[in-house]
Amino acid sequence: MLDITTDIQSLTTFRRSSGDFMKHLKKSKRPIVLTVNGKAAAVVQDAEAYQRLVDMAARADAPQGQEIFERQIVVAQKVMRERRKVLRRLAK
Repeated sequence: MLDITTDIQSLTTFRRSSGDFMKHLKKSKRPIVLTVNGKAAAVVQDAEAYQRLVDMAARADAPQGQEIFERQIVVAQKVMRERRKVLRRLAK
């Protein structure tokens, strides 16, 4: 789940402390939402976590994986909606 105290950061802060952020990404396995002018602009993710995502997508291409993948998409959409709500509250 998104931790708004550490997982949403400005692009400027990320640039200044990229090494620290890379350590955090590797340890937490959670993506970081980078903002520009208070709005979500990009998502940075650990390479291993990204590879797991790619692997899940590949498995979903298999006939038996399609149903599982569709359920995971629904969960991911719910998470993204929640993240957008948090970002909107932070932008106010």
